[in-house]
Amino acid sequence: MNLDALIRSLTPVVYENLKNAVATGRWPDGRKLEDGQRELCMEAIIYYENTHDVPSDQRVGYLDQGCKSGKDDDTQPLNIQ
Repeated sequence: MNLDALIRSLTPVVYENLKNAVATGRWPDGRKLEDGQRELCMEAIIYYENTHDVPSDQRVGYLDQGCKSGKDDDTQPLNIQ
C-alpha cells in the first residue's frame, strides 16, 4: 500500500485521533508521542485534509482573517501621544 492509498483509507475517527495526538502530545491510550511522530502525524493530517476536501475553515491551522472590507475600526491607525 502506498502513502496515497493509506491516507485515503483513514477513517474520520483516525483523523480525529491524529489531530488530538498532535494537540496533546499523547496517543489516545495515554502514551507520549515519540520524536518525529508529531511531525509525521501532522503531515498525515494535512494530506488527509487535502485528499478528503475538508473545508479550509475546518482545517488544522486555519486562522480567520476577519473582515477584509476595511470598514472595521480595528484598521484605523492608533493615535499614540
